[in-house]
Amino acid sequence: MELSSSPLHRPEALVSHANAALTPRARLRLAQLVVDRGWTYAAAAKMFMVAPRTAKKWADRYRAEGSAGMADRSSRPKTCPNKTRPEVVRHIVRLRWRQRLGPVQIAGRLGMQASTVHAVLVRCRISRLSHIDRVTGEPIRRYEHPRPGSLIHVDVTKFGNIPDGGGWRYVGRQQGKSNRATTDTDRRKGAVRGPLMGTAFVHTVIDDHSRVAYAEICSDEKAGTATGVLQRAVAWFADHGVTVERVLSDNGAAYRSYAWRDTCAELGITHKRTRPYRPQTNGKIERFHRTLADGWAYARLYESTEQRNALLPGWLHFYNHHRAHSAIGGRPPVTRLTNLPGHHN
Repeated sequence: MELSSSPLHRPEALVSHANAALTPRARLRLAQLVVDRGWTYAAAAKMFMVAPRTAKKWADRYRAEGSAGMADRSSRPKTCPNKTRPEVVRHIVRLRWRQRLGPVQIAGRLGMQASTVHAVLVRCRISRLSHIDRVTGEPIRRYEHPRPGSLIHVDVTKFGNIPDGGGWRYVGRQQGKSNRATTDTDRRKGAVRGPLMGTAFVHTVIDDHSRVAYAEICSDEKAGTATGVLQRAVAWFADHGVTVERVLSDNGAAYRSYAWRDTCAELGITHKRTRPYRPQTNGKIERFHRTLADGWAYARLYESTEQRNALLPGWLHFYNHHRAHSAIGGRPPVTRLTNLPGHHN
């Protein structure tokens, strides 16, 4: 049997607002009892447990509009005399963007209530300063590529190596200096205060869609090292069913080299670079670096660099498979790896 095109026969028309006593279908039945079968308003209202004036309202609307008049209508008022004027809203937004003032400071300048200013900022989606770009003062435009492998971010973060016995962050500066002096390592040439502990260059790769991360600890950030990390990362993602299409990097020397260009061409990857002095463009991996520092590099007392390095693979497994990620609905990144062969074709 073919369904009618009336709004009452469409599934979305059967969902009433939260405070409604009757659904559209019940309203139609009530109105038909009054109009078509001659029931009194009181009798029909009693049957549906509503007030007689409610029964009259739906009966009158049924007479005027038929079954289409039973659908929900917006309760939004036609006019709102107390609504904040557009020129005031623009002034509030301008103070927020250019001077990064809070609701109390803006309200003091404009001679209005802070609650009104806050309501305007919420409506304009700039109630939190973290949503406003520090450089331009404009709302941050977030993006996310539609599938795993569509874009990966690459970068390098650096951590100082740890002397035997622990670094100053946990044992204090005096003990840390003593540990550094007794650690067996190469000394720099010339007059130096102690041995050169060196730096750990952590090359990181993160998938834009899923936030799945790959990382390696290297001794430098030269082009040869960076290209090797990219090749191994692409192979690692391929083992997880992800085909890398694009890579985004900053303007570091390694990523501007011919070796990097040729490696991307061999792998069939399109290389994109961020705007100079705009790390926000590569914000996902910058945020991952902070998580990496808090969750692994500075999470506990390490008594040597080797001890810290040995725990990186385990932490990466935890990050990818078990750690809830707020940007993807509180799920681990690996749950978004659905780019199986042919899945998105």
